[in-house]
Amino acid sequence: MATDPPLAFYQSRVLLILIATELVERRTVALAQALSLEEASARDLQLAFRQNKLTSRQLTKFYLYRIRRLNPLLGGVIEVNPDALRQADRADRERKAKPYGLLSVLHGIPVLLKDNIATKDKMNTTAGSFALLGSVVPRDAGVVARLRSAGAVLLGKASLSEWAHYRSSGDLSGWCARSGQGKNPYNLSASPCGSSSGSAICMAANMGAVSLGTETDGSILCPSSSNSVVGIKPTVGLTSRSGVVPLAPRQDTVGPMCRTVADAVNVLDVIAGFDPFDAEATREASKYIPSGGYKQFLKADGLKGKRLGIVRNPYFDYRSGSLVAKAFESHFNTLRKQGAVLLDHLELANINEIYSDSGEDLAMSAEFKLALNTYLRDLVVSPVRSLADVIAFNNEHKHAEKIDEYGQDLFLAAQATNGIDEAVKSAWQNMDRLSRDGFEKLMRQNKLDALVTPKSRVSQVLAIGGFPGISVPAGYDENGVPFGICFGGLRGSEPTLIEIAYGFEQATKIRRPPSFRR
Repeated sequence: MATDPPLAFYQSRVLLILIATELVERRTVALAQALSLEEASARDLQLAFRQNKLTSRQLTKFYLYRIRRLNPLLGGVIEVNPDALRQADRADRERKAKPYGLLSVLHGIPVLLKDNIATKDKMNTTAGSFALLGSVVPRDAGVVARLRSAGAVLLGKASLSEWAHYRSSGDLSGWCARSGQGKNPYNLSASPCGSSSGSAICMAANMGAVSLGTETDGSILCPSSSNSVVGIKPTVGLTSRSGVVPLAPRQDTVGPMCRTVADAVNVLDVIAGFDPFDAEATREASKYIPSGGYKQFLKADGLKGKRLGIVRNPYFDYRSGSLVAKAFESHFNTLRKQGAVLLDHLELANINEIYSDSGEDLAMSAEFKLALNTYLRDLVVSPVRSLADVIAFNNEHKHAEKIDEYGQDLFLAAQATNGIDEAVKSAWQNMDRLSRDGFEKLMRQNKLDALVTPKSRVSQVLAIGGFPGISVPAGYDENGVPFGICFGGLRGSEPTLIEIAYGFEQATKIRRPPSFRR
């Protein structure tokens, strides 16, 4: 008669597994230290691959180890991809079979995706909400399909401010029901900003090689600034929004969030382009994509001859003598030394109207309901099929979704809208007018290559006109919290903005790893 193994047998098996796991992690740490994997760029990693010092499997294991160690503290990752190591193994096999030069710079590189970007695999796409847990998307998001074609390893889903920070006006930046509150790795009590908070947290803390975020108004630029990483908010339509949980299609865009300008540009080169599932916007913007891609604009002398505008009021109203104020005065001198021409004390017409009565909120509310309902209807499987269903789900799961604490007033306001009526059309026209008579006029009359602003304070100006911007690390305040410098330009001006951003980055090299200050 068979008998069950004694308890000591199971205890010894568990002990062996723990010892094996410890040995693997020690080897991973030793390899990381030997190759300086922390802060390594995609180019650094590709060089290590070519020199047979590193494999994609080893690199992926390193980031999985970092996630296991740091994510309980930071909350930057919602879930990891169970197929990540298989994808890494495939990349290693392909590298042996194909000669160097035929592979993308992202081949074998682990990428984190904001959890509103769909993947047709074992991972969930939930916008941070339990309402979409278990839903099945019809296909990869357009940008994900491009990453797969480039041979990237999909490492996992980054956390975010739930529903791209559009459920409630009272919730916290970086919070979502599925993973809780994300933390700024430079100062754990500071806001990580949102809504692409997890992507920024993970890049800052080296929990992935590169990442993607999304922006409607500030959601790439703000967390990039607050977490000392580089974020590119592309011209609307330059990158596909298909398969992305929508907010406002007129303003939504997908962009890279990375530790360096070069990495962000390499990601942009992969994800930019036409997508039949977002045909109108991507066809219109494809005219802006330069022959040869964007990496050709990574020029150390990229600031030379550039005309940069500075609008002091309201953007540079920092207390005299503060670290932020001193830093930007120093940066202005650096920009001049690098050959840029600064046009100071400019005025942006209708700036007060842009920030108080542009019509953005009204239009966004109506767009959100329509776009979300369409997205939910297209899902293969979903527990919710409309915004009304999501609102009902939240009411039924108040504890998990923290409805009593944060509410869902933005959802309720959106549900009360009735499509694209005359008020919404008027709001769109008003935003077009404000952009034309404000930012566009300022840029053209002064022949500016970019507007220079602190942090993400210009995000609404860029958002309502679909304009691009790049945030680059610019310093750290009295509490150790990072802040960025933003270079914004007209639609399609990414080549010029990349030259400026890269030139500034190379002249300053301000980014440093986080301190996890409490």
